[in-house]
Amino acid sequence: MDNFSVIYKILKALEKAMDYDEFDTKLISHERFGISYQRWEKILIMLVKSGYIEGVAFDQTLSDYSQCIVEPIHPVITLKGLEYLSENTLMKKAANLARGIKETIPGL
Repeated sequence: MDNFSVIYKILKALEKAMDYDEFDTKLISHERFGISYQRWEKILIMLVKSGYIEGVAFDQTLSDYSQCIVEPIHPVITLKGLEYLSENTLMKKAANLARGIKETIPGL
């Protein structure tokens, strides 16, 4: 699965979770997306560092090559994450509109 698709799906799941008291992290697990744990872990850490989510702690020891998530996690979408979802949805709508116009007007 494409990294950006995974990011979008994680953020979308966290956005939907705003309506509930508890969030089932299995909804954003690496198994659910069919990716390796290592890729999933790196994506979550990138989302935290970029300010799209919070509630995920990570650490790096001297023996580790890369940073690792510290369990348990309680991911929550941030305002920046909500803005990403909004912009991404608007871009998809604009692309679909442009594609539709191109299909209906020959020569474009």
